[in-house]
Amino acid sequence: MDGSGILKGLGVTIKRLIATYVDDFKRGKARYRTDEGIAYRSSAEVQGIFTIQYPDEKLPVPEEFRFVPFLVGEEQEDGTLDPRCTACGICTKVCPAQCIWIVRSKDPKTGRPRPKPAEFYIDIDMCMNCGLCAEYCPFDSIKMDHNYELATYDRKADNIFDLQKLLKPVSYYAQIRPENYKREEEARRKAEEAKRKAAEARAKAAAARAAKAKAKAQQAKKE
Repeated sequence: MDGSGILKGLGVTIKRLIATYVDDFKRGKARYRTDEGIAYRSSAEVQGIFTIQYPDEKLPVPEEFRFVPFLVGEEQEDGTLDPRCTACGICTKVCPAQCIWIVRSKDPKTGRPRPKPAEFYIDIDMCMNCGLCAEYCPFDSIKMDHNYELATYDRKADNIFDLQKLLKPVSYYAQIRPENYKREEEARRKAEEAKRKAAEARAKAAAARAAKAKAKAQQAKKE
């Protein structure tokens, strides 16, 4: 109880304070508001202050970082986005927070349901960012976004995302998750290749059966 612990703690603080100014003079402007400076202050080798000056500076998020979900849309020739979503409703069933609402579209002529959403809503204030909707989606139509700057003054107007707010192109997904996109496209390519080979095999088998039946019919005529 002689106060040595307090003096030791103050010594650490003073050492860190001095190291900050020394490092500032050594690195100059490169220490702040640059990718190099942010990476350095995020590393274990940092000397002095390591605080990131948000919002002027932002830490790069890893690829697997997940925040609110978004819908992937295929880019059409006319510039519109066609959602991969088929309105199957699996995401609404697995969502622990029950924050997803979907209304399936209908054929205007027959009134029959179509495999496309007419309305799609996510209350991002209720969303737990768990990613279960993206994990269970059988059509790769839901992915987790990297955008975490969602502060607003009016949650009812801004934080209930509709189809227009949720829909983003495939190119956006490839940009924020390049490794996942590459892996999924390779799996998709292999699946399409396997499907094509299976179709060719079925066609060959059907042609062989037809040829065999034709040969048998010709043999029967000769007899």
